[in-house]
Amino acid sequence: MNRKDARKIAETITNEQIQQMFDNAKANITDWTKVSSVNKGLTKGAGWNILAKNFDINYNHHILAKRNMVREFGDYLPKELKPEKQVKVKSKSNPMHQNPEFGDSIDELFKQND
Repeated sequence: MNRKDARKIAETITNEQIQQMFDNAKANITDWTKVSSVNKGLTKGAGWNILAKNFDINYNHHILAKRNMVREFGDYLPKELKPEKQVKVKSKSNPMHQNPEFGDSIDELFKQND
């Protein structure tokens, strides 16, 4: 998940929803050796140990910590919390093109200025 979406979610998410996200991640992640999305020098397992291992549902976590939790494990959020993916619509027609018309040649332009 990207930072912008994670920030929006982190502003409104509750600790209960974060705990549910962690429970889903714990049950569904099979390869804990994948590279972390928050810190490329860590694995998902190391990210878990930092962000989720001692998660206290009664503590008011800083927005930056919540953002990192959502960035790392946001794929396991309930569907109602995930942002909808926006599909880019490509134009089906080719752009209109015309060859440039330069008019006079460079030599003629210099002669006119003399």
